Amino acid sequence: MGYENILLERDGTIATITFNRPEALNALNNQTRAEFKEAIEEVKGDDSVKAVVLTGTGRAFIAGSDIKELKGTTPLQAHDIKRLGEMIEELEKPVIAAVNGFALGGGCEIVLACDIIIASEKAKFGQPEVNIGVIPGGGGTQRLQRMVGVHRAKELIFTGDIIDAAEAERIGLVNKVVPAEELMPRVKEIAGKICNKSSAAIRLAKAAINRGMRTDLGAGLAYERELYSLSLTTEDKAEGIEAFIEKREPQYKGK
Repeated sequence: MGYENILLERDGTIATITFNRPEALNALNNQTRAEFKEAIEEVKGDDSVKAVVLTGTGRAFIAGSDIKELKGTTPLQAHDIKRLGEMIEELEKPVIAAVNGFALGGGCEIVLACDIIIASEKAKFGQPEVNIGVIPGGGGTQRLQRMVGVHRAKELIFTGDIIDAAEAERIGLVNKVVPAEELMPRVKEIAGKICNKSSAAIRLAKAAINRGMRTDLGAGLAYERELYSLSLTTEDKAEGIEAFIEKREPQYKGK
């Protein structure tokens, strides 16, 4: 499909999805959500893509939901919306958030669903939904507490406060903070490093980690053993071991 509110670009094995409504600080409206879902499906089906980067145009990553549309959203419509964060988590390819500016409300929730989060020093984070009389509805009440702890999550959600990149790094919300001009080069460097690994192993590792977030330790360890055993059957495992023994770089096929 043709995209209007996002940009989808490929650079070798890296696909970058850019939220592109700078005049609205990239606020999520229905069209943007639909285009994002389509872009995720597109990269999901593209075997040449090994990693996905999410970022925004202008001063924001995503400054939240489009309030004008939210005003008219019915409970049934809200219930039936396929949460974007779930699509990110279910994507078998690693997703890196390159947070260039405001990541608020639904934007922060998308960030929370990503596998790695790199923030510009200009980035801001928050779940300010209480300021308009609602609560986070895209995973914020669940993922935030798992990342920063229940009490810190309650403070951020109950107060609606917005924090800067340094504080986000301090509490474990982001992996690292870099100067604004270094954001995309640093993210591409990390993505490139991941792309050089076995995509089969990365896929299984992501599945194991995500399952562990939702279950108890015993069940998580059992699932890890299953996926570890599965990884022993892959062509990439055989290639990785042979390359190690022969002291050369492995040539992985993702199988």
